[in-house]
Amino acid sequence: MPAVLRIALPVPLPTLFDYLPPATGEAGVGSRVLVPFGRGKRVGVVVAIEAAAAVEGGRLKQVTRLLDDEPLLDAELMQTLAWAADYWLGAPGEAYANALPLALREAKPLPPIGDEYWSTTASGRSAHDTGNRRGGSKALLALLATGALSAQELTERLPGWREAARRLAAAGLLERSERPPADHRPPASPAPQLNEEQQQAVATVGASLGSFQPFLLDGVTGSGKTEVYLALIEQVLAQGKQALLLVPEIGLAPQTVRRLRQRLGVLIEVLHSNLSEGDRARAWLRARAGTARVILGTRSAIFTPLPQAGLIIVDEEHDGSYKQQDGFRYHARDLAVVRARALGVPVLLGSGTPSLESLANAEAGRYRTLHLRARPGAIRPPQVQIIDMRAQRLEHGMSPALLAAVADTVARGEQALVFRNRRGYAPVLLCHACGWHADCPRCERPLTLHAGRRQLICHHCDYRQRLPAACPTCGAGDLKPQGQGTERLEEALVTLFPQAPVLRVDRETTRRRDAFEQLLETLADDQPAILVGTQMLAKGHDLPNLTLVAIVGVDEGLHSIDFRAGERLAQLVVQVAGRAGRASKPGRVVLQTHQPAHPLLRSLLAQGYAAAARELLAERRLIQLPPYSHQVLLRAESVRREDVDGFLAAARAALPQDDSLQIAGPMPAPMPLRAGRHRAQLLLEAASRRSLHGMLRSWQLALARLPLARKLRWSLDVDPIDLY
Repeated sequence: MPAVLRIALPVPLPTLFDYLPPATGEAGVGSRVLVPFGRGKRVGVVVAIEAAAAVEGGRLKQVTRLLDDEPLLDAELMQTLAWAADYWLGAPGEAYANALPLALREAKPLPPIGDEYWSTTASGRSAHDTGNRRGGSKALLALLATGALSAQELTERLPGWREAARRLAAAGLLERSERPPADHRPPASPAPQLNEEQQQAVATVGASLGSFQPFLLDGVTGSGKTEVYLALIEQVLAQGKQALLLVPEIGLAPQTVRRLRQRLGVLIEVLHSNLSEGDRARAWLRARAGTARVILGTRSAIFTPLPQAGLIIVDEEHDGSYKQQDGFRYHARDLAVVRARALGVPVLLGSGTPSLESLANAEAGRYRTLHLRARPGAIRPPQVQIIDMRAQRLEHGMSPALLAAVADTVARGEQALVFRNRRGYAPVLLCHACGWHADCPRCERPLTLHAGRRQLICHHCDYRQRLPAACPTCGAGDLKPQGQGTERLEEALVTLFPQAPVLRVDRETTRRRDAFEQLLETLADDQPAILVGTQMLAKGHDLPNLTLVAIVGVDEGLHSIDFRAGERLAQLVVQVAGRAGRASKPGRVVLQTHQPAHPLLRSLLAQGYAAAARELLAERRLIQLPPYSHQVLLRAESVRREDVDGFLAAARAALPQDDSLQIAGPMPAPMPLRAGRHRAQLLLEAASRRSLHGMLRSWQLALARLPLARKLRWSLDVDPIDLY
């Protein structure tokens, strides 16, 4: 009986599949193979080589083709992925597929990992000389007029260049080539003198290089965490090892890349979803080959191979975007700790507002805490002022005191940020005559008015309709926008401050690739300006002339049914406030609220995030909520409400009798209807992670066998961070 290959296929089934080995070639664990599956073919990953099959040998199909001469995934990644699939209840094939860039999930040869270069042809040089091209094509030809440039250099100097390159290449004006990785390195910029706290942090983590140790770098916003990262990466490079740095948002990647390159003098490989699939695959393969020394990426970069690992860093570790919210629902921060243990390297979790989970781990002695309390280069922490909005005459949601603060800032030639975490013009469109308001027919939630597009848009399911000229109920033309979004604030501020540029930064204005970075580049460091933005502006951006942060409308976060709302609000306020006064000019924060005496706000502003977090942790401990208990959320949704109710009732009945298990539900989701689908959930909670996980896989298999399981969408979310 020949050996059998146990293969993970990218299908949402909690099982592996047995195949006979290919006719030619010898597959190893971690190799990709092409196999027949159903009526088509799939690319899978060999997980094990077994002596006997799970089914009769005569029923087994043979692997069509071996795709790799040697395993693409090494032993550490295979082990980590197996653990992750088990812990987060993922389908094994989806977990292994997540580790591979999309270009490597296809039955194609591996792309070359040399440096990609672009140059002009003779026709291209003529086109540049005659100047008969416009826009991006003209700019790209001008950039390449003096000689070939690498793809990385082009991305840095002309964001969004690839579309123009494709047009010019199709016209025979440009040509692409591969070259061996360059030996030259861009010049490294000198490191600034670290303060005592930074030096202590670098020395402590540096002493652990070569062994596993989790660290929590708890540094106030603007305290120089990035300088600590850079100093540690320099040590890792000096040892000939690799460093992986995770950031929560794509928008943070370009400025971080520039800073890393300027300081370290090495090429930085980048992995995030805004790159072309070819670029992502090449960066991944360079990391696997060990030629990529510093890898920067967002959530999925945690799956990068690190054969010469030296250090893993997770910046803004508290950020919710590290949790994958569909498919394989892993958490990149937690997986970073697991990988660091497997690789035998330290992992550094950095944040100005650490998550309560990380603070609890530090409290329990599992993480070592490093503190950065000073802000290098800043005169003093920003002054914070609470504005009581009660009984005030507001102008587009802004109080007179807030507007006066903006006026003073602009008059001094400085910049102000007006923060509102709600995009669009207004969250509600109301008929003043009869009380009708525009609702989404698929979600039963108010439609947001986007005045610039003259559309009503549902921010939950993206349903859109044209702005009505009159009330559809009573025919009155007196339709009034209620509330303020960033678009309305922008309009008001443009009218109130015609002498200063007003820039809006939200999902609407940054849809185009690199638009976020280009918007920020229009801000001169010595010119007045007003920024209006959502939480996109709360993370990691250094704007030296920004001295005022005005926060509009924090009250929504004070009355949420989600037990994490207080933690998120505290983090958001502190992160946004941290944008002010990061250079030599003093900063000021103005926070307007109808709840000026709220205990969370008072604690946060009087004593800082650490005190607020201690109070929140004490509350969680008292009522046994995470991180002092562990949760699994079963979600279900269907166009038929009775299918959801029936499935969840059967799911609860399938649970084992266990006194250690607390069960909430079945219950409607906080948003019971979305995109025309009814939604409900069942929440499991236990004080012991072991006892909770002990029954999950068998329960998952029982759920899959329920008659209603095929009639709706359902998922299990381990350690959920959102209650749907």
